[in-house]
Amino acid sequence: MAAKKIAVLGGGNLGIAIAKGIVNAGQASASDIIITRRNIVKITRLKKEKFVLTTDNVAAVREASIIMLCVQPKQLAGLLAEIGSTLQAKKHILVSTITGVAIDEITSQLGKPVPVVRAIPNTAIAIGASMTCICTKDATDKQLSDIRKLFDALGETLIIEEHLMKAATVLAASGIAFFMRYLRAATQGGIQLGFDAEESQLIAAQTAKGAALLLAANDSHPELEIDKVTTPQGCTIAGLNEMEHQGLSSALIKGIVTSFDKINSIKK
Repeated sequence: MAAKKIAVLGGGNLGIAIAKGIVNAGQASASDIIITRRNIVKITRLKKEKFVLTTDNVAAVREASIIMLCVQPKQLAGLLAEIGSTLQAKKHILVSTITGVAIDEITSQLGKPVPVVRAIPNTAIAIGASMTCICTKDATDKQLSDIRKLFDALGETLIIEEHLMKAATVLAASGIAFFMRYLRAATQGGIQLGFDAEESQLIAAQTAKGAALLLAANDSHPELEIDKVTTPQGCTIAGLNEMEHQGLSSALIKGIVTSFDKINSIKK
């Protein structure tokens, strides 16, 4: 992977996070990553990190073999029209991070058999802690394996069927915001108990990290870990029961389902 050049078409927050994550994980050097943006002035700071910057998408595609599509959905048709004649089925593989755009939509616009992998990471990709779901229809096993290895270095990767990609967007990408909201609430609760804001946020964030790592390390169910810290007539079960009386679990589930309903109703 390190020998292949990567073009990130769309140097917004996600595109830059992916590029930095790849470099931080040692999957490629910054000089092997070409980042494009129409208003390149906004990302000139990346020159100091040795990334190659350009406004020319076609030139970027010519130089690279892995093409990351990181533009907004409304910009995709124009981008594909721009680079379509330059793409080569034997040289290139497209990796689309564009929400709600199916593989068939991309290939039909291209009108040529260029392999496409869809990838839904989250913003933790910049620190190598993303949950990324990927799928494909026409990439070879080797191509899919290469792309998976790339994202494996940036967190956890799961290959799923394409019909689950919108659900993955809600659970993994939107999920960052959902967990942040919990952490904010926990921090506020800690302040009410007497901690200052910095102390409370540190305790909440590290505790959340520990809870997630326990599940991963023990390969266990959340209820098993909950049972380990709940004692008869104790403070933990009292707090849990009150949270459930106030609708914690149902509110979370309803929020996730509402986000899923919204993503299915968005028209491109």
